[in-house]
Amino acid sequence: MTLLFIQATDTANKLIDTAKQAGQQLAALPQQELRFGDLLIKGGWVMVPIGILAVLGLVIFFERYFTIRKASKNESNLMMQVRSSIISGNLESAVAICRNSNTPLGRMLQKGLLRIGRPIKDIEGAIENIGKLEVSKLEKNIGILGIVAGIAPMFGFLGTIAGVIKIFYDISKTDNISMGVISGGLYVKMVTSAAGLFVGIVAYVCYHILNMMVDKVILKLETDAIEFIDLLEEPSK
Repeated sequence: MTLLFIQATDTANKLIDTAKQAGQQLAALPQQELRFGDLLIKGGWVMVPIGILAVLGLVIFFERYFTIRKASKNESNLMMQVRSSIISGNLESAVAICRNSNTPLGRMLQKGLLRIGRPIKDIEGAIENIGKLEVSKLEKNIGILGIVAGIAPMFGFLGTIAGVIKIFYDISKTDNISMGVISGGLYVKMVTSAAGLFVGIVAYVCYHILNMMVDKVILKLETDAIEFIDLLEEPSK
């Protein structure tokens, strides 16, 4: 009985030692790190158009952002100078002030000043036409951001579907239906969907940010145009 107990104890100790050695060997194995750059490369050719869309979207956003921001700066000083020149009867000075400002509001007021002497409706129409032209300049290329927001996720899904098709094609050729083969290829191909969605979401947010900025500029231009028309009508009251 004692001999059996000793043998069982020795066997248990050997199993424990074997388990420890196996654990040490596993710990000594180099762990594979999931690197972001490797995933992008393994995403395949679809990552190229997604990357192009990302760069295009960022370039358009920052270019439009600074342009619209410049157009939306406070022009209260310009309005005060124009008002002072009109009240004093110095229209040439008012026109020069508007020309030198080189802003959407300045160009609108300049067009209105050049129409002084004509009916108010004609002046309003001229200012409105210039205003529409200035707004169209501000909205230039913003629509491309909307296109990027729409097609970037589609490219991502296209890459994933192409990857899945390739996985099942390889399985049909090798008859290897192991989960390792399926999951190993699928997780890489899902990168294209994630990249496409990320680019699409960022482009969507940027698109609406620019549109909100343009709306604020439009409201400000309309307010200043009304103030200018009221200023022209004051002497006739």
